[in-house]
Amino acid sequence: MKTKNLTREIILWVIICIPLVYLAVVWNSMPEQVPVHFNLKGEADGWAGKSTMILIVVGTTALLNLILLAVPYIDPKGKLKSMGSKYHQLRFILISFMAALCIFLIHTSLHPATFKPNGLFILIGALLVALGNYFQAVKPNYFIGIRTPWTLESEQVWRKTHRLGGILWIIGGILLILLGALPIPGLEHIFFIAIIALVVLIPTIYSFTIYRKEQRLRQQS
Repeated sequence: MKTKNLTREIILWVIICIPLVYLAVVWNSMPEQVPVHFNLKGEADGWAGKSTMILIVVGTTALLNLILLAVPYIDPKGKLKSMGSKYHQLRFILISFMAALCIFLIHTSLHPATFKPNGLFILIGALLVALGNYFQAVKPNYFIGIRTPWTLESEQVWRKTHRLGGILWIIGGILLILLGALPIPGLEHIFFIAIIALVVLIPTIYSFTIYRKEQRLRQQS
């Protein structure tokens, strides 16, 4: 393994270890039962033993990283391997988000009464901004990106859809960050659902529309 690749892997595993170290430090201070689900009012309505936190942290960081390492080798088109460092940037984005999410969940387990969705909105918003900026580098594949029947059928549709989707995800992410920083009492969840729905539905509908247009042009030529 090249020195650059080794350094990259070490950095990723250090990020993975941060929430595990945090969990170990606060372990004795955590209650035996920790919240694992909250209702729309921010009230805990699902509980589990604190050992569940170990599974959550390991599953969403270490296991995810191992899966991402394996995915390029099972990609039937080999597109992910050809992305090189761009694919590893995606791994960094996802692992960093999951590590930050785990830290948020551990902190929430320590102080369930103070839970507010604002921090979660900011984390998800940052993820959308990062992924939206990244979309331009994603080549057609079966694993990552905006994978609709129409983007997978046409490389041109894939490219155009990801160009629009990238812009929308960046805008949606910024709006979520603002929603977390400047909450609107009683309406946060409505705005959250609306933003997520729009950044998912618009690229999906757009991919279908331009695919149909492409098909019509082919039939006319």
